Amino acid sequence: MAEAPEKTTPETSASAESPRVFLVVVDETEEMRVALRFAALRARSSGGKVAMLYVVEPSEFQHWMSVGDIMREEARTEAEQVLQRLAAEVSNLCGSLPILYVREGDRRDQLLELLDEEPNISILVLGAATNKRGPGPLVSAMTGKFLGRLHIPVTVVPDSMTVEEIDAVT
Repeated sequence: MAEAPEKTTPETSASAESPRVFLVVVDETEEMRVALRFAALRARSSGGKVAMLYVVEPSEFQHWMSVGDIMREEARTEAEQVLQRLAAEVSNLCGSLPILYVREGDRRDQLLELLDEEPNISILVLGAATNKRGPGPLVSAMTGKFLGRLHIPVTVVPDSMTVEEIDAVT
């Protein structure tokens, strides 16, 4: 006699699968900080994890290879320092260390490649500027022309949200 399949409920199915991974693209903007807080608190409340992607964009100085190599190494070191600092903040907010990615190239292209390579990433969390300059090129691309390339949901967090508002919705 065949056994009846085990019933799953929303509470048990989330724990049986791998945890949700909330990916934030790291830069030095205020909107990224809002998105990172949102992702960390959502990860905490859902038993998930935060992943952070820092993309080192190529140097425009390509005249002498050794100078370009030094500049690239300095940029990578800076990226690692920023990620380590932010990782401590995320750990304090959600109780676990985030997954860290450092890549070199175009930010949009590297984001799309990472999403294609890492099936465990569940949600892309982007911060959007609400001032005159608009939401930012990455938000515009991921919610516009490149939306069809995504296989995960995108959460866009406006930078006008206060800490209290983020805490309330997460």
